[in-house]
Amino acid sequence: MAIKFRLTNDSGSVDSNNRYFDEIKDKYNQSFQKDTSATLFKEHEALQRILILNNHYPKNAEYILHAYQKSANETEVLRMLDAVDLNLKKDKSYCLAVRKYNNLKKYRNRNHKQESVYEWMNILEWQTFKEAVVKDKQLIDSVANQTGVEARLIVSCLVGEQIRLFNSNREAYKKWIGPLKVLSVESQFSFGVTGIKEHTAQKIEQLLKDSGSAYYLGKEYENLLDFRTSDIQKERIDRLTSFRNHFYSYMYAAVFLKQVKKQWEKAGFPIDNRPEILATLFNVGFPQSEPKSNPKVGGSTIKINEKPYSFGAIAYQFYYSGELFDIFPFETEKFDWNEKR
Repeated sequence: MAIKFRLTNDSGSVDSNNRYFDEIKDKYNQSFQKDTSATLFKEHEALQRILILNNHYPKNAEYILHAYQKSANETEVLRMLDAVDLNLKKDKSYCLAVRKYNNLKKYRNRNHKQESVYEWMNILEWQTFKEAVVKDKQLIDSVANQTGVEARLIVSCLVGEQIRLFNSNREAYKKWIGPLKVLSVESQFSFGVTGIKEHTAQKIEQLLKDSGSAYYLGKEYENLLDFRTSDIQKERIDRLTSFRNHFYSYMYAAVFLKQVKKQWEKAGFPIDNRPEILATLFNVGFPQSEPKSNPKVGGSTIKINEKPYSFGAIAYQFYYSGELFDIFPFETEKFDWNEKR
């Protein structure tokens, strides 16, 4: 009878925190979820807040951390933490800890710079270079596979040469390099996109076949740079200065890197994990490749916005910058990685 006459009906009530729920309903909206550039900061915030909660309610922190590890969903984890905040709004010590974190976060956001810590990567030419080099990924990967030299290491040598040219040939950049998003091909004192000098190219070719040399790579590499015509000098220059195909620019660079790596290794001073030294040697050439225990980083001085950089330092900064990492990642080893797969 009570049910029939609705004597048990509860008219319901509005939750005392309804205003809070209304305020946060759009806190993690669609634009927040699509902001991939802020993913790292979302993850940082989620983990920091879990650590704060762990100092007060470790059991709940454990639940939320487990949910995060299983879902990898920062948005939902942040909502879980907001639910905790709501329930602990009268817990003074917890609220104080959260408030301190939020104040620190605001300070960091105000002082957050959108630019790279490597100043030369903030110039317009760098953006052009990145678009241009991606077009050559297939060629660079092909050279890497044939030589066993890591693609990212090859690109590190390319970076110094191209940024130097972009910065010094402003008129050329404005006319065609920038608009077309292409790499600059040298054709006077040095050749190709990596700036190989003719006498260096000749030396690279010679050392491939010199089994008594400290630079010798083995019989399987001897014919890597063989010529197809009798006019060797013309063919060498033609293949290095091709505007359409930069394959040989990368091939000569990769072989050089592998040859000096072999020289230093035989002398008892391995430089496999020294991209800055390898790039320096690439820039200064064979005559200055003298194995020693304390090699110096350097090479040509490149001025970018009037600030001087050495060729080796630019290669080093690029290599470890994370720039273009999806296109040219680290391999397990910088040399002969493809032979050990």
